[in-house]
Amino acid sequence: MSKHVGIVACSAEGAALCYRTFCKEATELMGEHAHPEVSMHTHPLSEYMVHIRLGNWQGVANLMLDSARKLANIGAQFAICPDNTIHQAFDLVVPHSPIPWLHIADAVAAEAKKHGFKHLAITGTKYLMTSPVYPGVLKKTGIAYTIPEEGDRNKIDTIIFKELVNGEFLETSRQYFNEVIQKLKDRGCDAVVLGCTEIPLLVDPEDCPLPTLDSTRLLARTAMKEALRES
Repeated sequence: MSKHVGIVACSAEGAALCYRTFCKEATELMGEHAHPEVSMHTHPLSEYMVHIRLGNWQGVANLMLDSARKLANIGAQFAICPDNTIHQAFDLVVPHSPIPWLHIADAVAAEAKKHGFKHLAITGTKYLMTSPVYPGVLKKTGIAYTIPEEGDRNKIDTIIFKELVNGEFLETSRQYFNEVIQKLKDRGCDAVVLGCTEIPLLVDPEDCPLPTLDSTRLLARTAMKEALRES
């Protein structure tokens, strides 16, 4: 019996990509049309943004915990969150959660280590790029990291919140991301973390200046392994 997965969503596009990846790739392991049971709950992104803009991570944690409790009540056995930014509240959530969680940065770091990457470029919202979410995990693996300069961080943040979370994926924005990633490559990075769950819908690995670490799909695959792992 596979485990029931609970998805604590935040923004729609990234959560949808995670859900689709989880269900689609399961067929390779379980057979046609098969996947573990999966449920999703999300509060409106607007409610999260009130707390994120204030740096109120306890407020973010409260929303995440409310979702986790609702998912646990319908049978979810562990939780994932396809949103990098709100992982800043992760340590406030886990001690009070009725079910265990997987951390998105752990999934990314494991993949980076598997491929021998030593120096990661971190992209995402301005809140994520300057947060301890990835540094805290990467420190354990001995992997270095670099974030974009402030001007690029601000423009990336604008693209995410004005375009990507609204399902808009513009060629000019894709080209801009590639320019920023090239700058990070020039600063010594050997791979780039697509650390907003919508970025994989914009950046094309085929023409990206660096190998990509797709946090959304990596989290979905890690959840799949956990769902199928024998207790």
